[in-house]
Amino acid sequence: MIAALVLASAASAATVSAVQPAAGGEPVAVAQAGAAGLTQDHLKTLFFEAAREGRNDLLDGLIQSGMRPDERDPHGYTALILAAYNERPATVDFLIGKGADACAADPQGNSSLMGVAFKGEAAIARRLIAAHCDVNARNLAGQTALMMAALFGRSEVVKLLLANGADAAVRDRSGNTAVSLATQQGSTEMVALLTQGGARGMPN
Repeated sequence: MIAALVLASAASAATVSAVQPAAGGEPVAVAQAGAAGLTQDHLKTLFFEAAREGRNDLLDGLIQSGMRPDERDPHGYTALILAAYNERPATVDFLIGKGADACAADPQGNSSLMGVAFKGEAAIARRLIAAHCDVNARNLAGQTALMMAALFGRSEVVKLLLANGADAAVRDRSGNTAVSLATQQGSTEMVALLTQGGARGMPN
């Protein structure tokens, strides 16, 4: 998920400018877009680019016109996954308000919470936890959000996850724990953070 999202985030956002708000600030409806020659595939591309760019006005118009909030792109990412990864907290809130699943995962089992843990986006992580996303959910490799945050030295996110019940003793399919991953990185501060105070799953 991480590498693919980095590439997707670097893609041109030109599609977002293809449909601009109509006079009065109202988003262009799908019917109008269709008249302009945009196919359903184009509209879906616009939807996902709007999520990346934080264009809630376009997202709103497309959803009102029938786009599903949990529509998936060709990589299996939802708009909310893309918005979270691209640091769009207002768009994350907007999509949750429209009924999008805050805890949805991609085909590899990676969730929005895992993506923001990797990037160190504590504010968005807090929103996702408030939406009842499982802090101990695992992807297909057995990795958790805590492992990703620990591996990349995201102390604030690690503290947040631990405070909300993240289990530091969980092992992935390779036998790694959040502590062993931090140790491999030579991060003594992260190891101390994960082990101090009897973090859940760690021996006192």
